[in-house]
Amino acid sequence: MSSQENSPSFTRIQLLGFMGITAIILSIIAQIWRKLGSIQIIPLNFTVQALLFATVIAIGIFIASLIVAQIWQDYHRSAAQYLELIITPLVIPDLIWVAILPALSEELLFRGVMIPAFGYDLFAVIVSSILFGVLHLSDIQNWPYVVWAIIVGFILGYSAYITGNLLIPIIVHGLTNLFSSLTWKLRKIST
Repeated sequence: MSSQENSPSFTRIQLLGFMGITAIILSIIAQIWRKLGSIQIIPLNFTVQALLFATVIAIGIFIASLIVAQIWQDYHRSAAQYLELIITPLVIPDLIWVAILPALSEELLFRGVMIPAFGYDLFAVIVSSILFGVLHLSDIQNWPYVVWAIIVGFILGYSAYITGNLLIPIIVHGLTNLFSSLTWKLRKIST
């Protein structure tokens, strides 16, 4: 049986709805945690340097993902399965939502709130990265994608930690999702 036959298929509307609901739920959790814990979230600082730094990191993650997919077949299969499930029903303009919604809600929770809540240190970055990876577990065969998500989560968290700017991981996350989903979608269209 192929991974397509094992994977549930969703409609475009179901996936967009799921992304929207997930973004709302994660944002609500972040706000409740912030309020109950009196947590000062990592601020957003809009600067050209932050935009450029984030863009360079996103390009680096995207290129690294392409390389890792070439040398680690389990990751290649896992990422392809994940993208097949999420991206197949969507049309190209929908990929903007794939970039924006998770970037905003996941970064608010996993970097903006968790890192300060867990002590704003390297331990906090590691814990938030692991929890971020677990969020991306769709099934047990997807573990290589989870490992990759933990690594990317660490890069996102560390960029917020060293810069004190939540805008950087938001942009990195959004661009990485956009580059990956658009590349995957265009490859599928051309085959």
